[in-house]
Amino acid sequence: MRWFGPQDSVTLIDIKQAGATGIVTALHQIAVGEIWTLEAIKERQQIIKNAGLDWVVVESLPVHEEIKRATGKYLQYIENYKISLKNLSDCGIKIITYNFMPILDWVRTNHNFVNEDGSKALLYNQEAFIYFDVYLLKRPNSENDYSETEKINALQFGSKLSEEEKALLFKNVLLGLPGSKINFTAEQILSLLDNYADIDNAKLRENLIYFLSEIVPIAEELGSKLAIHPDDPPFSVLGLPRIVSTENDIKTILDAVPLKENGLCYCTGSLGADPENNLEKIIDDFGDRIHFLHLRNTFRESATIFRESEHLNGDTKMEVIVEKLLLLMNKRKVSLPMRPDHGFLHTVDEEKETYPGYSLVGRLKGLAELRGLEMGIAYKLNL
Repeated sequence: MRWFGPQDSVTLIDIKQAGATGIVTALHQIAVGEIWTLEAIKERQQIIKNAGLDWVVVESLPVHEEIKRATGKYLQYIENYKISLKNLSDCGIKIITYNFMPILDWVRTNHNFVNEDGSKALLYNQEAFIYFDVYLLKRPNSENDYSETEKINALQFGSKLSEEEKALLFKNVLLGLPGSKINFTAEQILSLLDNYADIDNAKLRENLIYFLSEIVPIAEELGSKLAIHPDDPPFSVLGLPRIVSTENDIKTILDAVPLKENGLCYCTGSLGADPENNLEKIIDDFGDRIHFLHLRNTFRESATIFRESEHLNGDTKMEVIVEKLLLLMNKRKVSLPMRPDHGFLHTVDEEKETYPGYSLVGRLKGLAELRGLEMGIAYKLNL
């Protein structure tokens, strides 16, 4: 399970009692772009070992924005990244997840959609997002990114919101990066967006491939695996480029640097939010390059709304995915690390301060369901 460090209200004891054996974490206290020192890594590693757990996956070793834009001190930041990879390897931590999404991490417009049973889920509503973008944030020229019909529908959506609801929408969209309790401000996000004014999909992809051409050979020397996380959601937000959203995107990235160490974090939630993505085919086509698994589910209410669903009940047929993954692991003779990604917020956890989607009970429920599904399918397949 994912742990955000000593400040996380979900403790290592909680995670161990949930039945997890490994921890997915990062050194969020170190500024993006700075070197993860051996001392800092070992200190965190020892804390985890003292709780009877292992640090098995880094999520994430973040990529500095200047690397994504290929500007400023990006060459120095790439060198720092290489040193961090070596230091992690020296500590026996060999799977490193990262993403190449500009500025923001995952985006949702509602962090507390109320399910029928009273639990709460993450939801994305395109009308709400357009209202935020055009009428609340007032991003320059944002109106050109949407059709007249979309803007009319968004304005109608916004007309029904109270001032408190508008403020909450603003807060939800500008959620701080994982591990941070500080949200982006309007001034910050608009300034950061200016830096991407001349960067389209092609340029961002070029910058990613250059970055990979530099670091993947280092990973190969170290015996480490790099796993890029897909875009979430798998389409442009705030006019920003998106280059890890589709099957073709994945193929382009993996073909550009064909070493097996250049791999994928297979996230069923991010990829599954686009109905055009064939999740089974992605396993078939890129199975030998999958190094880490995020298993969660989504349900598309309409063409403009999707929400997180129960891990075993959503648009993704999880039983099919898990069976294909078990067969893949058996073929490759590996055990791929998996974590239940996101989870409902249950009443018992509502008073605890947790990063949205990362409460304890919701993820514990997902972990239990996925483990049960895995064991049942493994028994059926005689694996």
